[in-house]
Amino acid sequence: MNGPIAVSQNSDDDLPQGHYRLRLYVAGQSPKSLAAIANLNKLCEAHLPGCHSVEVVDLAKHPELAAADQVLAVPTLVRRLPPPIKRIIGTLADVDKVLVGLEIRRDEG
Repeated sequence: MNGPIAVSQNSDDDLPQGHYRLRLYVAGQSPKSLAAIANLNKLCEAHLPGCHSVEVVDLAKHPELAAADQVLAVPTLVRRLPPPIKRIIGTLADVDKVLVGLEIRRDEG
Protein backbone atom coordinates (compact mmCIF):
# COMPACT_ATOMS: atom_id res chain seq x y z
CA MET A 1 0.00 0.00 0.00
CA ASN A 2 2.63 2.49 -0.99
CA GLY A 3 1.34 5.83 -2.13
CA PRO A 4 1.38 9.54 -1.53
CA ILE A 5 -0.29 9.37 1.88
CA ALA A 6 2.24 10.41 4.48
CA VAL A 7 2.31 9.07 8.00
CA SER A 8 3.22 11.55 10.67
CA GLN A 9 5.19 10.42 13.69
CA ASN A 10 4.49 13.65 15.62
CA SER A 11 2.73 13.53 18.94
CA ASP A 12 -0.60 15.32 19.13
CA ASP A 13 1.05 18.06 21.20
CA ASP A 14 3.37 18.93 18.30
CA LEU A 15 0.55 19.63 15.87
CA PRO A 16 -0.73 23.15 15.15
CA GLN A 17 -4.31 24.09 15.89
CA GLY A 18 -6.59 23.24 12.97
CA HIS A 19 -4.52 20.18 12.03
CA TYR A 20 -6.42 17.00 11.18
CA ARG A 21 -5.02 13.66 12.31
CA LEU A 22 -6.70 10.86 10.36
CA ARG A 23 -6.33 7.11 10.61
CA LEU A 24 -7.69 4.86 7.85
CA TYR A 25 -8.27 1.21 8.69
CA VAL A 26 -8.22 -1.14 5.70
CA ALA A 27 -8.04 -4.88 5.04
CA GLY A 28 -5.18 -5.71 2.73
CA GLN A 29 -5.27 -4.79 -0.94
CA SER A 30 -9.01 -5.27 -1.44
CA PRO A 31 -10.74 -3.06 -4.03
CA LYS A 32 -12.63 -1.21 -1.29
CA SER A 33 -9.44 -0.61 0.68
CA LEU A 34 -7.61 0.72 -2.37
CA ALA A 35 -10.58 2.92 -3.29
CA ALA A 36 -10.71 4.36 0.23
CA ILE A 37 -6.98 5.18 0.15
CA ALA A 38 -7.28 6.88 -3.25
CA ASN A 39 -10.39 8.82 -2.23
CA LEU A 40 -8.79 9.95 1.02
CA ASN A 41 -5.71 11.13 -0.90
CA LYS A 42 -7.86 13.24 -3.22
CA LEU A 43 -9.92 14.63 -0.36
CA CYS A 44 -6.88 15.65 1.69
CA GLU A 45 -5.13 17.26 -1.28
CA ALA A 46 -8.23 19.26 -2.19
CA HIS A 47 -9.63 20.20 1.23
CA LEU A 48 -6.84 19.83 3.82
CA PRO A 49 -3.62 20.84 2.05
CA GLY A 50 -0.78 21.12 4.53
CA CYS A 51 -2.94 20.65 7.60
CA HIS A 52 -3.37 16.90 7.88
CA SER A 53 -1.54 13.71 8.75
CA VAL A 54 -2.76 10.28 7.75
CA GLU A 55 -1.92 6.84 9.07
CA VAL A 56 -3.07 3.77 7.14
CA VAL A 57 -3.54 0.67 9.30
CA ASP A 58 -3.82 -2.69 7.54
CA LEU A 59 -5.92 -4.89 9.80
CA ALA A 60 -4.93 -7.96 7.77
CA LYS A 61 -1.44 -7.47 9.20
CA HIS A 62 -2.34 -5.92 12.57
CA PRO A 63 -5.86 -7.04 13.60
CA GLU A 64 -5.16 -6.18 17.23
CA LEU A 65 -5.21 -2.47 16.36
CA ALA A 66 -8.93 -2.50 15.54
CA ALA A 67 -9.89 -2.29 19.20
CA ALA A 68 -8.05 1.01 19.75
CA ASP A 69 -10.59 2.96 17.68
CA GLN A 70 -13.50 0.52 18.04
CA VAL A 71 -13.35 -0.44 14.36
CA LEU A 72 -16.04 -2.96 13.43
CA ALA A 73 -15.92 -2.72 9.62
CA VAL A 74 -13.38 -1.74 6.99
CA PRO A 75 -12.56 0.55 5.45
CA THR A 76 -13.09 2.95 8.36
CA LEU A 77 -11.71 6.46 8.59
CA VAL A 78 -11.17 7.87 12.08
CA ARG A 79 -10.64 11.56 12.70
CA ARG A 80 -8.51 11.60 15.86
CA LEU A 81 -7.85 15.36 15.84
CA PRO A 82 -9.46 17.77 16.33
CA PRO A 83 -11.69 16.30 19.02
CA PRO A 84 -14.17 14.75 19.25
CA ILE A 85 -13.25 11.52 17.47
CA LYS A 86 -15.33 10.92 14.32
CA ARG A 87 -15.70 7.69 12.30
CA ILE A 88 -16.76 7.16 8.70
CA ILE A 89 -17.23 3.69 7.24
CA GLY A 90 -16.88 3.00 3.52
CA THR A 91 -14.78 3.91 0.52
CA LEU A 92 -15.14 7.68 1.10
CA ALA A 93 -16.51 8.06 -2.43
CA ASP A 94 -19.15 10.66 -1.45
CA VAL A 95 -16.86 13.61 -0.77
CA ASP A 96 -19.66 15.87 0.50
CA LYS A 97 -20.77 13.32 3.09
CA VAL A 98 -17.17 12.75 4.20
CA LEU A 99 -16.53 16.49 4.57
CA VAL A 100 -19.69 16.91 6.64
CA GLY A 101 -18.95 13.75 8.67
CA LEU A 102 -15.44 14.98 9.49
CA GLU A 103 -16.84 18.46 10.22
CA ILE A 104 -14.66 20.04 7.57
CA ARG A 105 -17.76 21.42 5.91
CA ARG A 106 -21.19 22.08 7.41
CA ASP A 107 -24.29 20.33 6.15
CA GLU A 108 -26.13 22.98 4.16
CA GLY A 109 -29.21 21.18 3.29
